[in-house]
Amino acid sequence: MAGRDKPDLPAHRSLFRTILAPTVWAVHFLFVYGFSAVWCAKDWGAAGTLSWSITAATLLALALIVGLAVAMWRQWDYMDDNDYIHDLSTDEHRREFLGHAGFMLACLSFVAVVFSTMPAWFAGTCL
Repeated sequence: MAGRDKPDLPAHRSLFRTILAPTVWAVHFLFVYGFSAVWCAKDWGAAGTLSWSITAATLLALALIVGLAVAMWRQWDYMDDNDYIHDLSTDEHRREFLGHAGFMLACLSFVAVVFSTMPAWFAGTCL
């Protein structure tokens, strides 16, 4: 722990923060496809405007996911002790494991948001 005290978060809060990035992706996914369906069904305007709206929502989701990834990286605390094995039943190992899992989920969620937005970037019209 390199001589500094790290406040341990309650387990439910750490677990909640661990799954926030996939939750952001799921909300983004529902928004993109739901908003696209309503936009095209009601013929609200050009598909270019739809793409820009989805891109704005995507940038917001990516910013949230990057913020969560940074928080999880800090909780993982890998650079402090270069310890990526969390096999003991201690508070520190539990906290670092949840940080590690949350960081990896945030990375996966980042890629998922980009991939779920690609159809909006490449589709020229509502079919």
